[in-house]
Amino acid sequence: MRKYLLPLVFLLCQFQSIAQTPCEAGQAAGYSCQNIDFWTHVPASVFGGGTTNEVWGWTDPLDGKEYVLLGVSNGVSFFDIANPENPIYLGYLPTHSVNSLWRTLRTYQNYMFVGSEAGSHGLQVFDLTRLRNPATIPSTFTEDAHYPGFGKCHTLTIDEDAGMLYACGTNTFAGGLHIVNITNPLTPVLAGGYDLDGYTHEAQVMTYNGPDADYQGHTIVFCYNGNNPANLTIVDATDVSDVSTVSITGYDGSAYCHQGWLTEDGRFLLMDDELDEYYNIYQNTRTLIWNVEDLDNPEYLSDFIGPTEAIDHNQYIIGNLSYQSNYTAGLRVVDVQNIDDLNLAEVAYFDHYPNSDDNVFQGTWMNYPYFASGVIPVTDIYNGMFLLELNMLHILNDEQTTYEGMGATYSLD
Repeated sequence: MRKYLLPLVFLLCQFQSIAQTPCEAGQAAGYSCQNIDFWTHVPASVFGGGTTNEVWGWTDPLDGKEYVLLGVSNGVSFFDIANPENPIYLGYLPTHSVNSLWRTLRTYQNYMFVGSEAGSHGLQVFDLTRLRNPATIPSTFTEDAHYPGFGKCHTLTIDEDAGMLYACGTNTFAGGLHIVNITNPLTPVLAGGYDLDGYTHEAQVMTYNGPDADYQGHTIVFCYNGNNPANLTIVDATDVSDVSTVSITGYDGSAYCHQGWLTEDGRFLLMDDELDEYYNIYQNTRTLIWNVEDLDNPEYLSDFIGPTEAIDHNQYIIGNLSYQSNYTAGLRVVDVQNIDDLNLAEVAYFDHYPNSDDNVFQGTWMNYPYFASGVIPVTDIYNGMFLLELNMLHILNDEQTTYEGMGATYSLD
């Protein structure tokens, strides 16, 4: 058990919570689980109600303190999680326009950028260093800058190497990529766009260092392009003023291409189709496995079929583990180290939506598995936020004393 000193200010905003509970015999704090421990549940009443959507995180470079940035229907709520058993609600940044079920947020340097499906919302910019010493707790914060170059937006992704933000699903560029230069975070400037394959739902951008020698060193964007028809669309944005198409590839059993993530070696990609379970094209949760070693000719290889009927939503790969938010089935963790053999295996889960595992839009929206502490915030759309932690040692057994995952090697020794 970790030990922390509670700051005095915590007394001003304390709420009832359950101490950390390990996952034992398939249960933690009354929830079904495997290899994932429970820190606490933050009900929506703590931050004034409403629904949750995306979640992201910021680690203060001065002291390493971790903060949760929680998207809610009326803005973004902030939590100090130095003590994950008793997180401190610091306040919130209100929406720029009106409330919405959809909000998207990402960070660059010490700034947060926020978009929403709400009309006339544009892009909010917020200086995260203001969370260090707020005047009051909880506070109602104000945005530090605003970019009006688009109204609505569905998701954001940021190229941290170049200081470029990619807004997806805006009311510009046919819903394709809307690229904003944020090298000066308080003065965002339109840099380019891409509209040759219609609406992009989500994207992943990177300076490419994968196996395709033709594109090494280029800025490559993997776009998940909805249902127009549903495509994996790969573009080269090395010159943001002249973005070019690398490939556009459809796939069998498509309903709504939603989101995906590359394995760390860049050879494979896991994709979510949000509606294939909903329309019963597939009975159980399907994760699509792609070979993307040749960016000009990506190949859909096979599927990993999960143990429940839940709809898949967002996933992120760290090391050999994919952290999947699958609506009513909660947080699921899939081992991808044998992906060469198309052999994936679920090794952990925490089902914080005990009502069912049906193919409905309830439960989790997103998780953020990147905190150095190992704490994973997970949104529950109508029930606030859960703070969880993967217990790697539970995954190890007598035959396997080390495990490659999360960018590190875990050992029983």
